[in-house]
Amino acid sequence: MEEKRKPNKRIPLFLSIVIVFCVLGGIVFYVSRKITREMSAAAIQNLNENLELIKCTIESVYKKDAEFQRMIAQELAVQGSLEDFVRSYQKNDTMVRISLIYAGENEGISSVGERFSEEGMRFSVSEMMEGMEISNSYINYMGTWAYTLKCPVIKDGREIASLYIEYTYDTLDELLPDGFYNKQAMLYIMDVKTERFVLKPKGMGQRSAGHLNLEDFYRANNIREEALLAEIDECVKNKTDIMFYHDIRGKSALNFIWMVNDGAICLTGYVPTEAIQQEGQTVNHHIYIVVAIMLTAFFLCCLLYYINQREQRKIMQEREAERERHNQQLKDALQAAQLASSAKTTFLSNMSHDIRTPMNAVLGFTTLLDKDAENADKVREYTKKIKASGQHLIHLINDILEVSKIESGKVVLGEEEFGLYDLLSSIDAMIRPMANARAQNFYVEVKDIIHEHLRGDETRISQILINLLSNAVKYTQEGGNIWFRIIGLKQHSTHFERIRIEVEDNGYGMTPEYLKTIFDVFTRAENSTTNKVQGTGLGMAITKNLVELMGGTIEVFSEVDKGSLFRVELELRTCEKRTNREPLEKEEGRNRIPEQEYSLQGLRFLAAEDNEINAEILQEILASEGALCEIVEDGQMALKRFEASKEGEFDAILMDVQMPVMNGYEATKALRALAREDARNILVIAMTANAFAEDERDALNAGMNIHLAKPVDVALLKKVITQYIRNKKRE
Repeated sequence: MEEKRKPNKRIPLFLSIVIVFCVLGGIVFYVSRKITREMSAAAIQNLNENLELIKCTIESVYKKDAEFQRMIAQELAVQGSLEDFVRSYQKNDTMVRISLIYAGENEGISSVGERFSEEGMRFSVSEMMEGMEISNSYINYMGTWAYTLKCPVIKDGREIASLYIEYTYDTLDELLPDGFYNKQAMLYIMDVKTERFVLKPKGMGQRSAGHLNLEDFYRANNIREEALLAEIDECVKNKTDIMFYHDIRGKSALNFIWMVNDGAICLTGYVPTEAIQQEGQTVNHHIYIVVAIMLTAFFLCCLLYYINQREQRKIMQEREAERERHNQQLKDALQAAQLASSAKTTFLSNMSHDIRTPMNAVLGFTTLLDKDAENADKVREYTKKIKASGQHLIHLINDILEVSKIESGKVVLGEEEFGLYDLLSSIDAMIRPMANARAQNFYVEVKDIIHEHLRGDETRISQILINLLSNAVKYTQEGGNIWFRIIGLKQHSTHFERIRIEVEDNGYGMTPEYLKTIFDVFTRAENSTTNKVQGTGLGMAITKNLVELMGGTIEVFSEVDKGSLFRVELELRTCEKRTNREPLEKEEGRNRIPEQEYSLQGLRFLAAEDNEINAEILQEILASEGALCEIVEDGQMALKRFEASKEGEFDAILMDVQMPVMNGYEATKALRALAREDARNILVIAMTANAFAEDERDALNAGMNIHLAKPVDVALLKKVITQYIRNKKRE
């Protein structure tokens, strides 16, 4: 019996392959015929795919940039070091500028050192990129087209700032394919809002195109049909894609406008029809070559994918390195914050010690007053010491507030005309009695000053001089010498006067170690002699900050037991033109005002004071000086009482500032507006706890004559009132 023959498995396999190839051949033939019949549709589809590839590449870049920006904003919200990060940022190929604007403000800071605002950028909430507002395209400070993403910085559910990062379109050029339809096609990236061309990627087009915008592009290529242009305008307006055939440079071409990122930008250009038909004909006549090309294209895509992934890894590595640098900056900022916290602790400790010292004296002598109330001599001695301790406490509080205002940037320098010699005369009148009390020799020298009348903040300049000179008096032994010099320097401009201020003494001097920290807050020279001198340790810090705010410099030279020299240089605007004139010289003691006796006997005052204790103290002090005082509780009552008074019934009005119903500024303005002669001439004195130079300017601007800070200095009150009344009588 013949052995059964095994079925030949190769035949079905071969048949299967033949069938598959036949099917594939039929499909390829069908596709080839379809390509031939629908060349135009295939051309559009082919172009769609290419444009979609470019679109996806661009949107992928946008998405990653937006995600990274949002991550930076989140880190900033956690760490809180916003300004430090912005200022320390170094631009890279992707992000060329970082800016920050705090919530509620119109301007902010930028990593390039300029003030930053949204003005001109035209952000729109209707056009977002990954949930962030995107600006119009614009030409940045480097002269290249760019756009900015705006990202909120959210902390504890509240927006504390907005983070702006500027990106350039040039970075997209590196990610787009080098060439488009064998470099026969033209491609632009266009900003949809302005229709401006912001980028022509490399390898795009047969010639170097210089089109500026869509209108220029169509005019140059003779696309002028009104219906077509209207359809294009409608598509751009509605942010929809459009393709149409039109001759370009004498050849048929497929034109396109392809929206990217929801219509923020678009791809604009054309592909010659022959470039697309050539590809279709190659498919029809060389199907195997097309298959080979497809395989090659597949491998090329794999290669491009690999290259793209390698580039992405490179970008991620760069961003990781950037994050590492950012983390290091955050660590540095944390260390700086810890140092600042330590300095703050030291500051509070010193402040507590310096405040408790005079407070201890006030409370201690108050206890002794209660114990020795029947002993008049001791009562006078105790009250004298309580007053001295209170004055020291007031100076300490003023200095602390002054330093706080300077460091927070709230100090605003005024600019007003003042006479240099008048300023020096008032300084001389304050310092010379202090020097005479210690039997010190006080010398004043002024030379080479060309312009006497200057513009600047007279109050702050006076504060600098008083700080330097009062320190010289305090830290110079009795019988020592103090030199005060004002020297004119060579002018850089006829509109500015350069002056050098020198305060020199032959006092105790300072060690080289202390000179390194003399301008820090709460620092004082420590030795057995200077420890007996009262001081807050803030005067030199305030002086240095004020000098630098005025654009000046300050130097100090000192040797122990030989004395010290402080040198300040300022440049102030002049108020007059002086040419071919000899330098002004000033002798010591010029315009000295002789001391006079002042009295309030028989005067009648109207006082607005809402604090009962302060009102009682004021009334008793004035009564002890032989004056009468009528107290009202707020500015409105003071205004009504003055209206009801006879003309000349009151000699002066003592006006508090912070009061209910109507404050002192409002009451003074209303009083000055009354239709009475004495309403315009009566002396109004601001008596308030607001003791800064800005408060004094506000009081004078409101119509008050004089500003006196609380607690009331009776001697000074007597002096200003008596001088004012005497001047009125002379008039």
